[in-house]
Amino acid sequence: MQICGIDDAGRGPMLGPLVIAGISLEKKNIKKLSAIGVKDSKKLTPKSREYLYKKIIELVDDYYIAKISPKSIDASVRKHCLNGLEAKYMAKVVSKLNPDVSYVDSCDVNPTRFGKEISKLSDNHKIKSFHRADSRFVVVSAASILAKVSRDRAIMKLKKEHDLGSGYPSDPITVKFVAEYYKKNQIMPSFVRKSWKPVQKIMNNT
Repeated sequence: MQICGIDDAGRGPMLGPLVIAGISLEKKNIKKLSAIGVKDSKKLTPKSREYLYKKIIELVDDYYIAKISPKSIDASVRKHCLNGLEAKYMAKVVSKLNPDVSYVDSCDVNPTRFGKEISKLSDNHKIKSFHRADSRFVVVSAASILAKVSRDRAIMKLKKEHDLGSGYPSDPITVKFVAEYYKKNQIMPSFVRKSWKPVQKIMNNT
């Protein structure tokens, strides 16, 4: 029996990709994830996440990581459909890994509705959708580590050329970078999410 866990990383930041990751493995091997120290990525240090990323990939039967560009995110936000975009990509992961059952971390206020949407988009695969699934199910915790590490690596790549902080709207370094870049170039870099309110504020005030 193949069990899949799916989670996202980078939903809130104003720049960089939104990452969706999924893992699948035999039900009998799930305990092995706990044994190597897998837990919700938010409860781990960056170093532990990097270490576990490699270990998880060795241990699972299959995995899939999808990066959603700021351009796609903006198009969905304009249609008030960011949850729909996540559901579409989570369904892509399910179709790719083809498990018997998938546990997903719901970004929708209504987890049942979110699960049904993913099921519909993935040829009626069995989906179990929960809030805080990343801290409740170790298969989702493993997916959260893959998603977070992939997202962090994408940001590190950007940081080689720009001083852009964490990417979150609450980070003054990030806000300063976006404001100064826009002031100087009169356009936003392709890795910034133009539909985010703090970004629109900068564009309107500059």
